[in-house]
Amino acid sequence: MAAKRSHARVERIGDEPAEPRLAAVPGKASVTASLELDRVIHERVRLAIVSALAVNDVLTFNDLKQLLGATDGNLSVHARKLEDAGYLSCRKGFEGRVPRTEYRLTAAGRHALERYLNHMEGLIRTTRKG
Repeated sequence: MAAKRSHARVERIGDEPAEPRLAAVPGKASVTASLELDRVIHERVRLAIVSALAVNDVLTFNDLKQLLGATDGNLSVHARKLEDAGYLSCRKGFEGRVPRTEYRLTAAGRHALERYLNHMEGLIRTTRKG
């Protein structure tokens, strides 16, 4: 009898490269800005989901899928990651006999997006001064 293989993804500490940093250049103004961004939001599809929900009170799975041009699987995985982080709330129900999934941005998600945008704006300002 053949042994069953597990297809679970295992993440190990230290697998990801260290975060790059902007460091001070000798003889120039001392500027050190961390590039440690919120990794949950920083991914393109998740940032698009959070941004769309920041300007819409509620969006359905199909609304987001059409808006982002994402596949069912891709959108589902990214929405779950945001939900697990507490950035989205998800409500599943039925409209007649048709399943309906609705997403809303939570207060924590709105706060995380605001922090992310402030961080990006700071990086842009720092880079333009250089």
